[in-house]
Amino acid sequence: MDQYNYNIPFNRPFIVGKELHYISQAVLSGKISGDGIFTKKCHNFIEEQFHATKALLTTSCTSALEMAALLIDIQHGDEIIVPSYTFVSTANAFVLHGAKPVFVDIREDTLNIDETKIEQAITPKTKCIVPVHYAGIGCEMNSIMNIAKKHNLAVIEDSAQGVNAQYNNQYLGTIGDLGTYSFHETKNFICGEGGALIVNREDLILKAEIIREKGTNRTQFFKGLVDKYTWIDKGSSFLPSEILAAFLYAQLEQMETITKKRKAIFDFYYENLLELEKNGFLRLSKIPPECKTNYHMFYILLNDEETRDTLMAYLGKNNVMAVFHYIPLHTSPFGQKCCENTARLPVTENISKRLLRLPFYYELSTNEQAKVVSLINDFFRHK
Repeated sequence: MDQYNYNIPFNRPFIVGKELHYISQAVLSGKISGDGIFTKKCHNFIEEQFHATKALLTTSCTSALEMAALLIDIQHGDEIIVPSYTFVSTANAFVLHGAKPVFVDIREDTLNIDETKIEQAITPKTKCIVPVHYAGIGCEMNSIMNIAKKHNLAVIEDSAQGVNAQYNNQYLGTIGDLGTYSFHETKNFICGEGGALIVNREDLILKAEIIREKGTNRTQFFKGLVDKYTWIDKGSSFLPSEILAAFLYAQLEQMETITKKRKAIFDFYYENLLELEKNGFLRLSKIPPECKTNYHMFYILLNDEETRDTLMAYLGKNNVMAVFHYIPLHTSPFGQKCCENTARLPVTENISKRLLRLPFYYELSTNEQAKVVSLINDFFRHK
């Protein structure tokens, strides 16, 4: 069943400000292809808000990751260190260029890559570390950056879920060599499909602009830096249309309003499910003191897979859509094919069977949340 047929879906896209007005402005401007006025507004906003060196909008976070792979010159036979508990794009962007993902287990508290297990996964073939900031909670980036520096590795932050979240007062995506954002309709700030590459090294900016513009120096041409543009390097078409950028800019303008509402939704769930955690029925998410979350999602961890699946079915029967998350990549058909003899990752495998994400979107009402909480309480009362 389509999620929008549920009385309370898992996600619902929303309009919060001037989205439709800005789209009409983009059309009336006579330019709706990429890198128009609204793309530039988004770039400026991200760079100023997050203190980013350079932001480049892309068609998706997947596209941003694929750009990152090209930027660090991933070659056949290279290895990347990555958690298995992530979306397929995190690994696939590098596999496309012949790299082999080396999967590392996650921490039980944050569900982020376990930084204490990274160093033992490094080999002479390792090219980069790709930490994933799960649920908008930052990885232990100090340790990861120190390991990367010690072994001369690049760090590419998959911050698809971490836009506007912080680790030690630095915005996620701006700490490593490169960072990637998502503006997919399931994220905090949306435009349907969209993303951004954050370039934190000055020496990679020009190459990033060339890759993003089909491998040409077209960006430099429009800046007046060259008298004509031509094919310079490998690249592809990673630019989103101005229509998407216009929608996104309206969302970015309302970042504080959106975050405030998401915090209220997160807090309601947390406060009303805390008693179940105290009684041992489930576990709530943990946010380390050095992290400032963006309230991307609300998940609960049940005691076993059967309880998770039964609760998910019970909520569905009552027209509430709750969903599990990733099937670990190392257990997937392609993961096993491209990474033979991958060791078991016990925490990843255990967490993936017990995690349940609750409905979470901007227009979710308190009454709807109260229904979700009431159903969860009823489930455990009759269990």
